Amino acid sequence: MSKLILMTASILLALAVAIGAFGAHGLKSHISVEMMQIYKTGVEYHFYHALGLLFIGVLSVSYPSGLLNWSAIMLAVGIILFSGSLYVLAITGINWLGVITPFGGLCFIAGWVLLFITVWKKIPVM
Repeated sequence: MSKLILMTASILLALAVAIGAFGAHGLKSHISVEMMQIYKTGVEYHFYHALGLLFIGVLSVSYPSGLLNWSAIMLAVGIILFSGSLYVLAITGINWLGVITPFGGLCFIAGWVLLFITVWKKIPVM
């Protein structure tokens, strides 16, 4: 599972760069300042959580755990729901997509809590 987590993190990080560049160079003149800020928030959270996913992948090499796998899944789903809904909202202006965003946030929180539990249970005190 470590390899899959690391590969997923790598792809999500590459996508974060591409999506951020698209926003900065392709969207800036086509959407409002407010929508651009929403888009940037999506990119920012995408990056943070993809880096978290990368960290979880590295950690899972030494400390494989079902909880750690679920932590990775929650961060990946969070990126799709949170950042994805913000990207689509900013580009299309479809406001009801804002309803999806908090579910992504909950996935982020769950992922970080699962990481905490895994570290607490699996990693010895030094």
